[in-house]
Amino acid sequence: MFDSRHIHTFREVLKAGSYSGAARVLGYTQPAITQQMKALERDVGTALFTRVGRQMRLTEAGEALARHADVILDTIATAQQQMDAITRLRAGRVRVCAFPSASATLIPEVMASLAVGHPGVRVELLEGEPPESLGRLARGECDITLAFTYPGLHEEVPDEVVEVRLFEDQLTILLPTGHPLARRRAVKLVDLAGERWIAGCLRCRANFLHECAEQGFAPDIAFTSDDNLVVQSLVAAGVGVAMMPSLVLSFLCHQKVAGRALDPASRRQVSAYVLREHLRVPATALVLDELRAAAERRVGC
Repeated sequence: MFDSRHIHTFREVLKAGSYSGAARVLGYTQPAITQQMKALERDVGTALFTRVGRQMRLTEAGEALARHADVILDTIATAQQQMDAITRLRAGRVRVCAFPSASATLIPEVMASLAVGHPGVRVELLEGEPPESLGRLARGECDITLAFTYPGLHEEVPDEVVEVRLFEDQLTILLPTGHPLARRRAVKLVDLAGERWIAGCLRCRANFLHECAEQGFAPDIAFTSDDNLVVQSLVAAGVGVAMMPSLVLSFLCHQKVAGRALDPASRRQVSAYVLREHLRVPATALVLDELRAAAERRVGC
């Protein structure tokens, strides 16, 4: 391993043609230059200079190092500039894995804020539903995972993963606008026990079945889809009713669908998950702060 300071001094010796000339340029004493060159020769394992009369000449090893000195120092300088840019948040990439409704709401707000305050920090967006998305975090495929959980569902996360709670997302009942219960402000789940249902992703479906069981009935699930637009379109067509998080309705609401509060209220917890060691990465910490700020601005969730 070479000390970059010694490589820099070596290059100045080559330019000046002597230890004394390099000492004047660098503001060192000549013995200091001599000591640095001896240290570099120890690192290399052989002599770099030989004297012919009063002149210094490079050995074969010295000529080889001379051919690479500029590249070595330029590479180090470039690396230092890039590290400085990342540390000062002038650059950086953060991979975020999020479920679809978070990708459509929180992520655009975060990216818009970054574009103004930290345009060099880029967010690479991946999509995934929990628990698969948490697995991607553990495997190092992303830096932050946005996921949700429901009451009574304990999220199993490794010790090295930190949960950052963002907000609670209220669940709503979706009805065709002509449905008799659409005139109410809130709807009891048991009042829809005889309806056909459209269910969502596996985790949402499991919670839905649990809540129905708590109300004493097993729902007739006619269709299932992870696509929120498909669910709303099916409800609008009168095929069935659905239970959906309010976050979805904040950016997507079919004109022939009525969203009504669930009575009693039920909510899911939306959180960000990150590896503990990544909390010290400036760009990752910045994106987490932006996610918190975007969550605080959520209305109706």
